[in-house]
Amino acid sequence: MREVDEGRTGRGIFPSPRKRGEGGGSRMRGSGLLLQQFECKGKPMLTVENANLHYGAAQALRGISIKAEMGKITCVLGRNGVGKSSLLRAVTGQHPLSAGTVTFNDTKLNGLPPFARAKQGIGYVPQGREIFPLLTVKENLETGFAPLGRRDRNIPDDIFSLFPVLKSMLSRRGGDLSGGQQQQLAIGRAMVTRPRILVLDEPTEGIQPSIIKDIGRAIRYLRDSTGMAILLVEQYLDFCRELADYVYIMDRGEIVHEGLAETLDTPEARRHLTV
Repeated sequence: MREVDEGRTGRGIFPSPRKRGEGGGSRMRGSGLLLQQFECKGKPMLTVENANLHYGAAQALRGISIKAEMGKITCVLGRNGVGKSSLLRAVTGQHPLSAGTVTFNDTKLNGLPPFARAKQGIGYVPQGREIFPLLTVKENLETGFAPLGRRDRNIPDDIFSLFPVLKSMLSRRGGDLSGGQQQQLAIGRAMVTRPRILVLDEPTEGIQPSIIKDIGRAIRYLRDSTGMAILLVEQYLDFCRELADYVYIMDRGEIVHEGLAETLDTPEARRHLTV
């Protein structure tokens, strides 16, 4: 993707990630978001094993097994209708599995509703953003308070460092924002919950290139500064190639390819992504 104008995107708003072990701190300098630095980089945070999922008689997932590791961005790619969003619905509790298991931080999640998974530390950014159009930006962010204890119910300043446009629009209704601004709001809302894993469903869909760059830098910064696990579903190949540490490709409800991001350029991977 081409570089975009610095004045438009606010380049330079992302602080340099602190080195792990530096003072043992978990607070990003000059801000109010307590982001725990997870030290077990490379350890699986989320595992999905032999997952099947049905909508009535239609089977959307067929024996899916993936893992999302701490300190890494895991990207799931595939054409429309191959089951990518169904996989995330299984992870976040939006739809039950027919068979298989979802394990997060050594806890089996099968049967837990979405709000209980949010309390476990799963932050979810759904496809289409799903912000509340009649609520203000501030009120939308405050909906992320639900899984938090009373003392943590605040909007961290770091969200405004990542997405400064939100601070200038706190009193504006969510439905009045552009698509890119709504996507930033949806990510900010997920970050209010202080997640241990951030799950994003096609964050670049319908977004202008300059905002895609901002979102990519924010995702990369969150990985590097906290070591959290990030699970990302996408169709935008270049976005995943730039960000991902590990990739899975789905076709017809199954994993047909997996490997490091570099493998996206192989003929085998491209065969499953071309229309």
